[in-house]
Order: sequence, then structure tokens, then C-alpha cells
Amino acid sequence: MSETKSEVVAETSSFDAPTLIHQKSNRMARVVESAGMGLTVLALLAAITIVVTAADALAVYNTTSLPGDHSYLLPLWPADFNMRPSVALVACGSIIVLASAGSLIVSKVSAVRKAPFIHRSVGFVGPAICLIAGVVATSFFYGVNASSTTYTLHSWSCQWSPVTMNVKPHWDVLCRETTAAIYLMVMMIPLEILVLGSVAYSSFAGQKQMFERERKGSPTMS
Repeated sequence: MSETKSEVVAETSSFDAPTLIHQKSNRMARVVESAGMGLTVLALLAAITIVVTAADALAVYNTTSLPGDHSYLLPLWPADFNMRPSVALVACGSIIVLASAGSLIVSKVSAVRKAPFIHRSVGFVGPAICLIAGVVATSFFYGVNASSTTYTLHSWSCQWSPVTMNVKPHWDVLCRETTAAIYLMVMMIPLEILVLGSVAYSSFAGQKQMFERERKGSPTMS
């Protein structure tokens, strides 16, 4: 009798252990997925800030720079001026906004979530696009900024930031705006790597759960 009781307890324990491990794995996958969603929202907010600050700096430059037929007036900006880093910040920031917003919207669509392959593919595409955009924009800035002869909007405005202006351009404001946009874009690279990591973990956990369900559903040999 005691042997039968101990056998029942052993069999019950052997069934409970995988169930507890499965529940813990599901809980961890949900936590990682929620963390990835939170990081995507953070990337979206950072990208919006990048676009707003960089676009405002470009607008100030366009309104305060002199056209070619007014070259006899005292210019506020140098003749050898490279706008590509600022344009890249606006363009790549806009791409990150669209990709991050798209990822968040698609992740809430039930039809996509019910198709694991599509859900995983879309989950990887959005952060990958954001990561590439962040690398491109950062490369533009540091590549041009390494030059000692070519000025950018950031280097020129920060050079004159101690000078107080009663009218536009306010050099200190431009310096802070461009610096914030650059730092946020640099931050975007590790941020998107973390998002990709969370997507990879969620994908692995989903495949593992699918494999376990198929194994439980398969007939056992006698």
C-alpha cells in the first residue's frame, strides 16, 4: 500500500514539474515582450524629439541664411557649410518614428499575433530598420564632424553659443537642440539592439511553447 502511494506521489511530481517550468517560461516571455514594447515606445518618443529639434534647427538656418545675391551682406553662417548631418537626423528620425509606430500598431493586431511567422517577422523588421537608420544618421554626423575645415549646424552654433542674440539665430538654443538630437540618435543604437534582443527571446520562447504543445498532442508509444 505504501509502495503504491509513493508511486502515485512520484508520478504526480513528474507531471507537476514540467507544468511549473512551462508557467514560469510563459511568465518570463510576457515580461520580456512587455519590456520590448516599453523600449519601442521610448524609441518612438526619442525619435519624435530628434525630428522636432533637428527640423527646428534647420528651419532657423533656412530663415537666417542669406541667398547668393545678398553675399555682400555680413553672413551669419560660413560659406563652407555641410547640412547633411542635420538632414540625416530629420530623415532617419522620421523613419524611426514610422517604423516604431508601425511595430506598435501591428503588435496589437490579433490577426497578426495568431500567425506566429508573420508576427515574428514583423517584430524583427521594425527594430532592424530603426537600428540601420540610427547607424546611418550617427555615421553622417561623426564622419562630417571629424573635419576641421567643414562646419556643421551643430559645430557652428556651439562655437558661437556664448554670444547672446536678441533675434534668430539664438546660438545657445541651436546648440542645445542639435546636441540633444545627436545624443538621442546615438542612444537609439543600443536601444534598438535591446528591442531586437527582446524580440529574439520572445520568438525563441514562442517556438519552444509550440514545440511543447505539439509534443503533448502527439500520441505516446505504449
